Amino acid sequence: MKLHLTARGIRATIEAPIADKPVDEAQKAIAMIFIQRHIHDALQTKYLAEEDPRTLWLALADRFNHQKDIYLPKVRHDWQHFRFQDFQFVNEYNFEVCRICSLLKLYKVELTKSDILEKTYSTFYATNIVLQQQYRA
Repeated sequence: MKLHLTARGIRATIEAPIADKPVDEAQKAIAMIFIQRHIHDALQTKYLAEEDPRTLWLALADRFNHQKDIYLPKVRHDWQHFRFQDFQFVNEYNFEVCRICSLLKLYKVELTKSDILEKTYSTFYATNIVLQQQYRA
């Protein structure tokens, strides 16, 4: 939503007001129409009385801005419990590594290349311990 408002040049309508840059009422109306068109019908009804896009934006953020609390534990669990040997193809494993790394990066948890390699080495089959040692060296 922020990207669309920025592209339309009306992102200032949902951000903290700046004293020397007042927001035009026409821009506020455009932002309200745009936001209300893109939220669920039930939410449109609930926030029908809102007339300021910043107030509406803050109310929606308060209601829905808990993704980190919800998804970060699951992503960490996925990182700790997936293994190389659980995948039939290397590409599937690589896709899962990229997916989990991207989600962790979204939540400001950085994994280094050595963390990713160590995860791969530590999840090899037990019969491939020699390979683990060769790759680590």
